[in-house]
Amino acid sequence: MNPSFPAIMGIVNVTPDSFSDGGLYHEHQTAIAHASQLIEQGADIIDIGGESTRPGADIISIEEEINRTIPVIHGLRALHPDITISIDTIKAEVAEAAIKAGANIINDISGLDAGPDLAIIAAKYNVPLIIMHRKGISATMQKNPTYDDVVEEVKLHLMERCALAREYGAEKLIIDVGICFGKTVEHNWELLRSLHEFHEIGYPMLLGISRKSFIGSSLDIANPAERDIPTHLLHALLLNKHCSIIRVHDVAMAKMTKTLYERLNNRD
Repeated sequence: MNPSFPAIMGIVNVTPDSFSDGGLYHEHQTAIAHASQLIEQGADIIDIGGESTRPGADIISIEEEINRTIPVIHGLRALHPDITISIDTIKAEVAEAAIKAGANIINDISGLDAGPDLAIIAAKYNVPLIIMHRKGISATMQKNPTYDDVVEEVKLHLMERCALAREYGAEKLIIDVGICFGKTVEHNWELLRSLHEFHEIGYPMLLGISRKSFIGSSLDIANPAERDIPTHLLHALLLNKHCSIIRVHDVAMAKMTKTLYERLNNRD
């Protein structure tokens, strides 16, 4: 039986300093227009983030993050009442403001590192919570990350954080192994080889590999914006791992991959 193609999550970074597109969509109207374009290209979900999570990124205040993201969510919801919107944040106050503005999903790249607050918000509003594995914090996570067994350690961590989320009432969980978040290039490849093992946790899985540094290192592509083709080649190669969501910068290319895949497997 062939796996269904994952839902396509388009990335909108309302930041001046994200690793790939920082500064491109920092203005609210520009971000809304970009999100609308991603929807036209075939995005099923729009993931809006106001704080860069690249290695070494600065931490911003709750107020600044709200000022960056909430007007974009309001504007996008007004234009596209049916689109699913995800808020990419590690702050409970930002998550709650985003849900009140029209967001449907909380995407926590910290994996509840700061405690159960985001799980409490997810339970309160009955929305899905994405729990990602990250070793350390953004500022230091890529400084010589080490594991005895990266697959088992990431799996155990995610299982523990899912249990914590359930303890506080969050039931709609999605897991993310956190490619490039506190991992070496080889750690990332080992996790990708073993993605199927994470289904043992019992939740849908999001895959975030778009334009990331391990692709650049493996193929000697320095410019993140030039990594879209290998990103989607890798997505195609990983379809047998049964991920539920792929988080991408280039939605149009993901949609082409989906169209070809569905034509190939159409037996009607």
